Amino acid sequence: MKPTASAESPYAWWRLVVSLALMTLGGVGMYSVTVVLPRIQADFGIDRGDASLPYTLTMVGFGIGGILMGKLSDRFGVMVPVLGGAVGLGLGFIAAGAATNLWQFSLAQGLLIGLLGTSATFAPLVADTSRWFTRRRGIALAICMSGNYVAGTVWPPVTQHFIDNGGWREAYTFIGWFCLLTMLPLALVLRRQPPAEAVVQAAVPNPSVAVHTDRPLGLSPGTLQALLCVAGVSCCVAMSMPQVHIVAYCTDLGFGAARGAEMLSVMLGMGVASRLISGWISDRIGGLRTLLLGSVLQGVALLMFLPFDGLVPLYLISGMFGLFQGGIVPSYALIVREHFAPMQAGVRVGTVLMATLLGMALGGWMSGAIFDLTGSYQAAFINGIGFNLLNVGIVVFLLRRARARGVGLGRQTQGMVNTVSTPV
Repeated sequence: MKPTASAESPYAWWRLVVSLALMTLGGVGMYSVTVVLPRIQADFGIDRGDASLPYTLTMVGFGIGGILMGKLSDRFGVMVPVLGGAVGLGLGFIAAGAATNLWQFSLAQGLLIGLLGTSATFAPLVADTSRWFTRRRGIALAICMSGNYVAGTVWPPVTQHFIDNGGWREAYTFIGWFCLLTMLPLALVLRRQPPAEAVVQAAVPNPSVAVHTDRPLGLSPGTLQALLCVAGVSCCVAMSMPQVHIVAYCTDLGFGAARGAEMLSVMLGMGVASRLISGWISDRIGGLRTLLLGSVLQGVALLMFLPFDGLVPLYLISGMFGLFQGGIVPSYALIVREHFAPMQAGVRVGTVLMATLLGMALGGWMSGAIFDLTGSYQAAFINGIGFNLLNVGIVVFLLRRARARGVGLGRQTQGMVNTVSTPV
């Protein structure tokens, strides 16, 4: 099919706005379950580790669904998975709201909300956005993926409000119908196909584009992707500790669930600013350097949770954590587009983002299990710091290889790079 609009055209920017809205709506699948965690624990009479299971299954489904939806997007266009995702998300929330036990709730979260719902509003939209932008690809990806954090800013207090006034079941039912009524018409805006790669290459080149060869960074494609996946799991195990358990942590400290929901909102609101700033930075220094910067700063913020547990310090640290780590996940998508062939964008981006989501799932469950074993979250924070160090080590290794080859490092090295479009 011939393209109907060009890269970085007014339509491309309008499409980006719609993608941002869809990701914001779809992101409710990630964040509502963290808000209801204390209610689920009390309602079903379970411990903290079991109460973390629905979140874990949601993120596992989210991650696996990212690959499936990425393949559907590569073959049929992004509108098809997004339409299916809207239906899955709506039905999933309605079914979860009617669940009578933990397993029914967990299956609705993992299969309908995670695997079929939220996954369709993440990796496919990220890969699609990367095809519509060239010179401003970094900031465009950051804007698109900010929807994930806008969702985290908006949905926790909204969900908590409905829970406080009507119960968690009524809140879930309302969210399900709201998603169906808003997401289906928005998905129809995405019916146009992206510009052909030849058109994209003819446009103003992306300053951070590296060499597309069969040996990216001197590694096999499988090796590079595996390293990115391990790094993604590691950084997101660390990232998940505050994001998943801040509401429960505040409840344990006696501050109440509402204060925890506000901290989560502050954390993810600052994450939006972080993603936009990191997108601007990545267009200048490349994906790998941006990833290293965010990973180091995330480790610093995690360290700050250890000595401070007062109300005001927790608000400040939550904001700092969000500001530091918001640009990490978009950097992975940019790295993939810098070093792999564009015709594989959907499945490659989906696979790496799946790893980050599996890291969130593993970290969410692991932190709950560590709490059950130790009776506090201190050991869980230390566990996250350890995983963050592993991520930093992998990024440093890849960055050294990139520096040796002068690729993917931003505008300063672009003049030394000869772009080769070879299938990977």
